[in-house]
Amino acid sequence: MAARSAEREPAHADPAERGRRFERQLGAYRRRVRPAVMSALPRRGPAGLYELAAVYPGRPWKGLRSALCLATCEAFGGRQDEALRTAAAIELFHNAFLVYDDIQDDSELRRGRPTLHGAHGTGVALNVGNATTLLAMQQLLANRRELGSRRAELIARESDRMMQVTLEGQAMELGWIRSNADGLTPRDYLRMCLKKTSWYSFIYPLRVGAIIAQGELPRERLLRFGWYLGAAFQIQDDILNLVGRQDDYGKEIGGDLREGKRTLMLTHLMAHGAPRVRRHLIELLGRPCDRRGPPEIRWILGQMVEAGSIDFARRAARQLAGAALAEGHSALRGVADGDAKRFILQMPLYVVDRQR
Repeated sequence: MAARSAEREPAHADPAERGRRFERQLGAYRRRVRPAVMSALPRRGPAGLYELAAVYPGRPWKGLRSALCLATCEAFGGRQDEALRTAAAIELFHNAFLVYDDIQDDSELRRGRPTLHGAHGTGVALNVGNATTLLAMQQLLANRRELGSRRAELIARESDRMMQVTLEGQAMELGWIRSNADGLTPRDYLRMCLKKTSWYSFIYPLRVGAIIAQGELPRERLLRFGWYLGAAFQIQDDILNLVGRQDDYGKEIGGDLREGKRTLMLTHLMAHGAPRVRRHLIELLGRPCDRRGPPEIRWILGQMVEAGSIDFARRAARQLAGAALAEGHSALRGVADGDAKRFILQMPLYVVDRQR
């Protein structure tokens, strides 16, 4: 009997079963990558460095980025073994970015436990973040032996581009907080998402996975797929930061409002709230973080609910996930059906249905 089409299944499969199958496949990819990540961490060195670099990777993690790299490589005809070093580098880059993000946001929790800078101080955490970035780069350098100079160079260029774009996106977000920006539009937010989230979390893993399999730059539709996918992911993450369950989310609920992040919900409230609400909102966001406590956060959240800002964001995330799915079908047209292709095409629904 012929295998069921991976392209047809997302529309017809039971959503709960589809989600369970996605989680199982994600877990299988994670089990392949985790040993490669941990083996990249030196066992010896000065106290307060490599054993702390293992703290975030040692906590439970989803591994979406590395899984997407492996799945894309596999879908385009490559072998997972060839992509393991790059997948490990992706996770190491991600963990370094988490250390930096936690410092910049002054976050208290990461993956349900105290942040590195909260437990060990900012100076130590910065050094650990730098070391983790270096370890990721070492994994990429080792690609030359296993993949050859052509593929290794293309991956290095993609990594360089990813780092630059991600830093630019982070600068945009931090700049909006610093300047207390109040005239932003959804287009501004989506542009920031493209740079800060979409590129390193989705576009980069997709592109390097395809390079490993094919030895050449991938089709541009993969870029659009990753862009829409990353924006949907970020919006859902922002929603969970407001209304998620603490045990599921792993970070402090309401942290984005305390930090003054310009999420899609916040830009919507600024544009659609009553004039008095907007004036008070701008005044609150202009205060130092420690003067935006639980009462102020509850007030902003209540105004978002009243203005329909959270529902607006949910609809936007769903629309972006739909656009991502359409681009994914186009990008993978002609690719043989199989678990890897199915996993990639199920990711848009997963990122907007997830609760953590």
